[in-house]
Amino acid sequence: MNPVEWPEGYRLERLRRDHSRRSLRSGVAEVDDWLVTKALQQQEKKLSTTKVLVDNARAIAGYYTLAIGEIEFAALPPEIVKKLPRRQLPVAVLAWLGLDSTRQGQGLGGRLLAQALRDCFEAGKTFAFVAVILDALNEEAKAFYQHWQFAELPGHSHRLFLSAKQLEALMTTP
Repeated sequence: MNPVEWPEGYRLERLRRDHSRRSLRSGVAEVDDWLVTKALQQQEKKLSTTKVLVDNARAIAGYYTLAIGEIEFAALPPEIVKKLPRRQLPVAVLAWLGLDSTRQGQGLGGRLLAQALRDCFEAGKTFAFVAVILDALNEEAKAFYQHWQFAELPGHSHRLFLSAKQLEALMTTP
């Protein structure tokens, strides 16, 4: 996958206190609330990192939040854990992804996800993990992620994963 290119007038930045977090209206209250009330706090505590897509007026068009975590060996499908130790396994977590409702349908959500996955891939060169996991908030979000090859974790219809091998294949395919 080639590097993500943003349309003219957009740029990606690490979330800062001076960003107008209340300007984002994704249409999903939990997504908006996270950005307004928790994203910066969690970032300052080194629990996650949030990147925001801003336009020339510095309005936030979208964002994503990444973190690291662990998952039980038994929670992953057999094809992922084959030959791995039977213990907690490291994962990258796509904790949040949101796009302002006025920007939807322009391909920005896919670009945000592509950049989030690129960030995971690059981090994986230093800090190993077996998969990227996320929790889809609804069926629409689930379908969006499944389009990107995310699959359900066994027994969890809205917890999805993309194996590290799949991620590598996505990132190294021209």
